Amino acid sequence: MAGPAEPFARSARGPAVVGAGGRADRPDRRGGVLRALGELLSRLCPRDFAALGLGCSRRIDRSCREPRTCSQDPVPTPAGERPSLRQGPVAGACSDFWDCYGRFGIRAAFTADDRHRAVTVQGPWSRVMLWVDGVRVEAPGFMDQTGYWVDGRFYVTEMSGPDDHPLQGHVGMGTIAILSLVIHDVTTATTHVVDPEPHQDWSDPVAELRDGEWRFYPTLGARDAGRPDRILTALPKAG
Repeated sequence: MAGPAEPFARSARGPAVVGAGGRADRPDRRGGVLRALGELLSRLCPRDFAALGLGCSRRIDRSCREPRTCSQDPVPTPAGERPSLRQGPVAGACSDFWDCYGRFGIRAAFTADDRHRAVTVQGPWSRVMLWVDGVRVEAPGFMDQTGYWVDGRFYVTEMSGPDDHPLQGHVGMGTIAILSLVIHDVTTATTHVVDPEPHQDWSDPVAELRDGEWRFYPTLGARDAGRPDRILTALPKAG
């Protein structure tokens, strides 16, 4: 996971971000625009994102090629079956969108039933700003742009881990060694942060909810092998 990509500059107005061209942006003004953008986008449906021309889960590098199909109402899920994530071209559009070339780095991830959506926007100083169902989700560290839904209720994303973790450090290209997890519960509108224990090497942590228990894996490989290094019956108290 990458931290800030641009250097800071000090001026009479205080800290500012200096881009490659040497121009200092005003983070207060830009931040206000991005907050309004994030709040708006996090209330849209998948068909709206397809109409905006964002890349989707089928091809993130280009806009929707079959808008006539994706703009149609989604096909209702048959009785007794669970809805599944969509990948277009399909009626109702895809379940994930990512503007990988735009200046705002917009990403949207919907639950399979389209009831909930998480939207990230690249904010000032390269900090990711996250909204879930129109509510801004705050975290003490730098969050990742990507995330996933658990049981259609919990949105999970990675965050920079504790600075004082014994295994923490930089591993190149702005990437840090130890990550934490941010879990937002849409039912209670609360956000939980799960940090690794001092002996746990969470380089690519994954969360899974099974039989009422949260299982945390240090990597995708550990998840695939069924080797959690922590099991909790309840998430840490929201901060």
